[in-house]
Amino acid sequence: MGSNPAEAAEDPLHLISRGRTWLHTRWIKNTYPFAEFGRGTSVDHTCDIRRSIASAVSLGANVYLAPDIWLNITEGTKGPRPKIVLGAGCRLGRRTTISARNHIHLEEDVLTAPSVFLMDHNHAYADITKPIHAQGVTSGGTITIGRNCWLGCGVVVLSGQKDLVIGRNSVLAANAVVTQSFPDFSVIAGNPAKLVRIYDPQTEKWTKPEALSEGTTEKLRPQSR
Repeated sequence: MGSNPAEAAEDPLHLISRGRTWLHTRWIKNTYPFAEFGRGTSVDHTCDIRRSIASAVSLGANVYLAPDIWLNITEGTKGPRPKIVLGAGCRLGRRTTISARNHIHLEEDVLTAPSVFLMDHNHAYADITKPIHAQGVTSGGTITIGRNCWLGCGVVVLSGQKDLVIGRNSVLAANAVVTQSFPDFSVIAGNPAKLVRIYDPQTEKWTKPEALSEGTTEKLRPQSR
């Protein structure tokens, strides 16, 4: 009789990888100068977070960083607040990239699928006499992802020059390219991303945005954090 896959024992080599992540997490927690490193947070040993940028990174409690995540800080504005803030309970999928010049904040319990990309600036290209890689980056803006949002596979959120806010409890569909703010309780899809569904608190149903009354739409508009 064939064995039940659900009852199969885990590959012992997987335990080695888990052990490396356990050791890596404790090593960087105790030796990197993070702005915050919350209790219960786990950082896979394959994640790329340089010691030199750790002081600009804040990881809340029970944050999970899956394999091959890259947290990057570019040269930019200086100030007392961290440039990358992951709120308590955030869970970032494999190959997620966050590149911050100013400030990128994921509030509590944000979930990302694999290969999500968040960047609050862009490469400068105005000077045609220089290679783009030699022109630095633009001044950019900021990004705030509200609590309990879900970003699907391949989502790109880019703030080239303004403050971009995604309201809480929103869903960004796979491969959406987001360059503007959206209200709470949004379902966002497409390139460029558009609002395709929104939760109506009066009917307690998800509906098309044009079905909402003007007053309800105004109440749901995202507010600057």
